[in-house]
Amino acid sequence: MVMLQRTRVYKILSRADWDLASDLGYTQTALDEGDGYVHLSTRAQVAETLALHYAGQSDVRLLEYVVEEMSGPIRWEESRGGQLFPHLYARLPIGAAKRVWILSTGSDGTPQLPDDIDV
Repeated sequence: MVMLQRTRVYKILSRADWDLASDLGYTQTALDEGDGYVHLSTRAQVAETLALHYAGQSDVRLLEYVVEEMSGPIRWEESRGGQLFPHLYARLPIGAAKRVWILSTGSDGTPQLPDDIDV
């Protein structure tokens, strides 16, 4: 029996970024445009990314993608603390997301991971 690997990565969007992505059909954040690639996180990185960059925001969206089905190649590049982060050098269509969550906010103001993220 052949098992296909399915590597999941995540894109986080603020409410304003989600609204723009809904209009365009793909993500387009100021950070991504400035850096020339789409910033993504692995499952192990997403909670820290939320805490560092999205604390105090509501209506934050978390989109889940499968690397092997993405619109372009992923490059694993060193970033925060020497970690390898997935970066997409192509457009990221929101319709290709496997799952999308609107995150609830914890008592500390940080968007919380959904309970079913690991399902």
